Amino acid sequence: MLLRHPLFLSSAMLLASCATAPENTWSSQSMSENKPASQAVAQAAPAMAAYSARFIKGDLWNRPALSARDRSLVTLSALISRNDRTELADYLNLALDNGVTPGEIAESLTHLAFYAGWPNATSAAVTTQAVFAARHIDFSRLPGADVAPLPLDEEGEAKRAAMVEQNFGHVAPGVVKYTTEALFRDLWLRPGLAPRDRSLITVSALVTAGQVAQVPYHLNRAMDNGLTQEQAAEVLTQLAFIAGWPNIFSALPVFKEVFTSRQPA
Repeated sequence: MLLRHPLFLSSAMLLASCATAPENTWSSQSMSENKPASQAVAQAAPAMAAYSARFIKGDLWNRPALSARDRSLVTLSALISRNDRTELADYLNLALDNGVTPGEIAESLTHLAFYAGWPNATSAAVTTQAVFAARHIDFSRLPGADVAPLPLDEEGEAKRAAMVEQNFGHVAPGVVKYTTEALFRDLWLRPGLAPRDRSLITVSALVTAGQVAQVPYHLNRAMDNGLTQEQAAEVLTQLAFIAGWPNIFSALPVFKEVFTSRQPA
């Protein structure tokens, strides 16, 4: 069964003359929200709409290496990192339909504020608030600041903190301080996102932003947290259509190096 998502709404516009609708179609509300963008692509770049129908609707979202839920997390992370709100509402609705919970979306926004910047996350929060309100989601049930943290790997964190302090403590002590206090002894211990999912959106944001120097640590952490090599490779495939092929090919050597380093001797 083909998945419904906004990247191929424009192709649906071109095929509107067909007598039979696809098995899964967007709700009238979703179509209405994205109508200007769909019309623009269909009219201004009809070949782009055709590529969407052929490769995205017809293939990408149906590939088995990554679940629809994971693809939604990857896609949301990329859109938030790019501050791309044109299709964000549609992808938020799709994520909720694919099993991402409102709490996980809220937690993703909080996490990406650190990894994609406060302004980008704030911009996305405006769209998210509207989507949640339209779906009558109870805002009081979203995770707040006070939560019981996950257990801390004291040994691993001590090694990370010592390495960062040694390399950069004399360069930017404030950055080192908040990296430890706000990120690795607080944010990463919040239970609203599973560690694997937190790593998944972090790697997705870094690749989207072209920050490949930060990928080795976080990709290794993601795989330590349960992301398989096949899934990690498929993240790049999903992101190619959002972040663009140049960003993906910049990340490929880094992924290859991480994969190679984890092979048994």
